[in-house]
Amino acid sequence: MASVTKITATTPVVMHLVEKGKLKLDSTIGHYIARARKTGMKDIHLREVMLHQAGFVPFINFPKMITDQDYRRDSSAAFPTKVADHYFIRKNFFKDFMWPTMLHSPIVTRGKYVYSDISMYVMQAVIESITDTTLDVYANNHFYRPLGMHSTGYLPYYKFDDNRIVPTEDDQTFRKTLLVGYVHDEGAALKGGVAGHAGLFACATDLAAYYQMLLNKGYYGGQRYFQPQTVTTFTKNESKVSRRGYGFDRVDPDKSKEYPSKLASQHTFGHTGYTGTCVWVDEDRDLVYIFLSNRVNPTRSTEIYKLKTRSKIQDILNKAIDDAGHKATTKIKTKPKSKPHSQHRNPK
Repeated sequence: MASVTKITATTPVVMHLVEKGKLKLDSTIGHYIARARKTGMKDIHLREVMLHQAGFVPFINFPKMITDQDYRRDSSAAFPTKVADHYFIRKNFFKDFMWPTMLHSPIVTRGKYVYSDISMYVMQAVIESITDTTLDVYANNHFYRPLGMHSTGYLPYYKFDDNRIVPTEDDQTFRKTLLVGYVHDEGAALKGGVAGHAGLFACATDLAAYYQMLLNKGYYGGQRYFQPQTVTTFTKNESKVSRRGYGFDRVDPDKSKEYPSKLASQHTFGHTGYTGTCVWVDEDRDLVYIFLSNRVNPTRSTEIYKLKTRSKIQDILNKAIDDAGHKATTKIKTKPKSKPHSQHRNPK
């Protein structure tokens, strides 16, 4: 699912913890993460993190920082973290190297909208400090399992046969193997496959249940998962400098950008993913649009962007709904003309 993970795993857990009063968006990173208290992150509010306005750098290329001493082709006590078949990273690589690198990365654009995956690494750390459990377990227990999302989760190679998993990429640059059941994002892979910004695998049917629940303002299958106001708060525009909500992306108010599509209503929220995925919920049309593709298999392609495939299909659906609604509202219902009174007509 790539970055659709952000709104299908991390954000709903944040929403849940906010509802329970265990997490406050106005609190700082330093309040929840002790290791951040001696860094530039300490006074940044979680509200800024969720809006991508915390000032984080857009990207850190961790694979480029790996040395021959950091990985092995076979697992051992010293190299336990599985990144791919025959690729194991050294113990505590994330804790001892990746996480400190992120914590001490420069804060240069605070207050401006700069999309950064570091935001969801941070939120995952906040979540796990509060819940004392891992993000994948919490999301599964509170959302996926109750919603009947049996094909959704992290680390699918432990749960399903290979023939149920679409290959991710024939990675000949970093991991030197065909990836089946392994997250595409390199940072998430080096973390062990469970990350706040990427790593989730799912199918369209499962996603339909979850996003229908959000369209229903938190209610699905006889159970309430969120209060309506919580869904509204997180999915509506909450930024003064961008189109974003808390975690969620939204329709761009600049119509010339046609994002996510030309006909998308102003009450549309969702997210795209690097691998070619997207989910958009159009509240005005009662539409949940799920598009799952794999533009990175066997190698990375940009055709899906050049052809505007996702947005064109979305607008076919939008137009069909609009046309059907127009016909329904303009159809003239005529009554049969009254027959003239006659001696043969019953006056009743």
